Amino acid sequence: LPAPEANHAVRGAIDEAIRCREEGKSETILFNLCGHGHFDMQAYMDYFAGKLQDLEYDEADLAMALAGLPTETAA
Repeated sequence: LPAPEANHAVRGAIDEAIRCREEGKSETILFNLCGHGHFDMQAYMDYFAGKLQDLEYDEADLAMALAGLPTETAA
């Protein structure tokens, strides 16, 4: 069972196939289907049932966590 997020890749591949058909082109379409959807399904059921608690992060904790990340430099 793929992860629910992988549906975006499937949709993108379908859209490309439709475009190729409409343009009369024959192209190779490659996409990556991955994930462990069986781990996500209970969380999705809880979300849609309104069982998940909406948490807010403390701004000071967020700033402290972000401060530990490396800064991005231009190449």
